Formats: sequence, C-alpha cells, structure tokens
Amino acid sequence: MHFYVDETGQTGRNLFDKTQPVLSYGVLSSDANLDKVAEADLAVIRKTLGVQRLHAAELGLHRLSDLVDTLLVLQKKHRIRFDIWQVVKRDHAIISFFDQVFDQGMNPAVPWSAYWTPLRYPLLLNLASLFDDELASNAWTARLEAHDERASELFCTVSDELISRTAASALDHRSKQLITDALNWASANFEQLGYNCKTNKERLRIMPNMIGFQSVLHGICSRLGAPERKASIIVDQQSQFNTTQRELNEFYYQIRDMPWELGPGLPVMNMKNMPAEPLVFQSGTKSAGLELVDIYLWTFKRFMEDKALTKPLSRLVYTNLKTAKTNSVSIQSVASRFKELLGKLPVPSAEIMRLAQELRDFDEARRMPYVVSGSPD
Repeated sequence: MHFYVDETGQTGRNLFDKTQPVLSYGVLSSDANLDKVAEADLAVIRKTLGVQRLHAAELGLHRLSDLVDTLLVLQKKHRIRFDIWQVVKRDHAIISFFDQVFDQGMNPAVPWSAYWTPLRYPLLLNLASLFDDELASNAWTARLEAHDERASELFCTVSDELISRTAASALDHRSKQLITDALNWASANFEQLGYNCKTNKERLRIMPNMIGFQSVLHGICSRLGAPERKASIIVDQQSQFNTTQRELNEFYYQIRDMPWELGPGLPVMNMKNMPAEPLVFQSGTKSAGLELVDIYLWTFKRFMEDKALTKPLSRLVYTNLKTAKTNSVSIQSVASRFKELLGKLPVPSAEIMRLAQELRDFDEARRMPYVVSGSPD
C-alpha cells in the first residue's frame, strides 16, 4: 500500500497559540502509487489554475470546489482512503504533566491502580479541571526548561497552586487525597521525577507533532491489516521533526513482536503490522499524493471546525465519513473513553469487592511511607 502524510497546525513549542489550537495529521492511502497514477490529472489542473502546486490554503474554497469531480473520480478508481489524527495542544500539556507526575513507576506516592488501570481516566479528568491556560502554560514551560533549578522552581509553583485549588475544589475526597499526595511527593523529589527535558532531542519527542505521529503509525498499521505487508510511506519534508519521526518508525518496527500492555482494561499498543520499509521524506512539490492529502486535510479540518464548505467540498467529506479513521489526543476524548468504559462494566459481585478492598489496602500500605506531610486527612 501507499501512504501520504501531511500535517497542519504546527506552532512548535508554543502550545497556546489561540489561532492554532489543534495539530492535525492527514493520511491518504491507496493500493496504487498516487505519485504516478494521479500525476497526469493533477498536471492538467495545475496548468488550468496557473499554479506550480495544488495548495488548499492558497486556492481557497471556490477554486478547490472546481477540483472535486476529478478528486472523486481518482478516489473511486484508486480506492483512496483518508484518515485524520489530531492533538489538542493545550490538553497535551496537561496530559503530559499527568503522565510524568502521576506515573506510579516514577512517583511512589501514587497508587498502582490510579495509573495502571482505567481509574487513571477520572483522576486525569479531575486534575485537568484544576488547570487554566496560564497554569497549563507554566507546567509546559517547566517541562521544556533544561536548567534543573529553574525547572524545579516553576514546577513547584505550579504544584503549590494545584494543591491549593484541589483543597478549594468540589472534587471527591479520594481524588483530593491522591492529587495532593502525588504533587507533594513530586515537589519534594523533583530531581527523581525526570520532569524537565535536558536536550533538544528530548523536547522534540514530547511535542504534539510526535504524539500525533504515533497515531499516524498506529493508523497505518491498522490500514495494512497484516504483518509483513509492504508499504510506501511518504511524509511531507520539513526540517524539525523528520529525524525524530524516522526514529519512532524504526523503534515501532523493532518492537512489532512485543505488544505493550499498559495495564488491565487499558489499550494495548500492538505494532505487529509495522512495515519494514523506511519512511520517505518528500517535498510536496514533487509528490502528487502529498498534494492530494493537503486538500483532503484542509477540507476535513474545516468540516471538523464547523466552518463553511461549498457543496462540492461537502461531497468530498461525506464520501469519506464512513471509511475514515480518526482519533484525538484531548481531554474530551479521555472523557468519552471513560464514559464508554463505564457503560460496559458489570455490577461487581461481593467477592470482587472484597478482593478490590484487599488490593487497595495492600497498595495503601505500600505507598503511605512516601506520602509527604501536608496531605489531607
């Protein structure tokens, strides 16, 4: 299969640009090599429009609408499929904070079940409710700060404010207890937490671009459907993230025989279909497939943002809605996942409740020596 990957909404380290709150990756897939089979059709369109490259943002709604009939013919003829993967950047800053501070493997004041089971979802949602944009921005700045002392000072300021907000909140007692215990230990043991990134390479790995690219590779594995199936993956060329994208692709191929189970009831990361072929980074000026995915991505993004579309462009969206794969790294998606999980849970038996209480008592005895004074009773 052939895959073409493009992104939009890139703001680098600044996750709080209100004009670009979401980073989106679009992936176009087909059994055919679109760079070859679509080139002649796109060449005619370029000549007609008088452009060197079909770029959706430059062409705009009405000029793009004139292309839709050609796009739909190509889509049907070559069984083109489109997927979109998104990261809400503000939410990513909060989720990143949670994953580093509340990871029970890093923070012994956190119960095992609060991070390695679906109980992580309500804890994350409750923590997220305490953040405003300023606090989330400060938490992210501390994450990117290489200097340990400056990072620690800013981190402790964020933690102190969160603890204060926790105490004044309407959260349930257990959530207040766990959030406060985790933050107190983290502030007192910042050097053990590994919260701040020391190198530019570490920073690149936690950027929304790389979080979104993980979803891209998962989606490609899903589209391939079987191990060892050959694939050509063309990624739009840019200087900042291509090297890290290549490293992530190579890592996923290396672990393809080792599914990662995060914990009972949590999603399993299974990369068994990861293709052996390396990523190919190509300029959009030299790839018909990248031109096409740019148009699909621009159109779908407008649709998802409830912005106006012409009737022809709406047809492009609706002919893909039933086949498109999509996911979002966001607080809203966490809430939806937790709600769906709750709807599937059976009523626990008395024996299950007894065993759960035993496990909780055991875990509480383990973590209590690490609870720093100042936690709520």
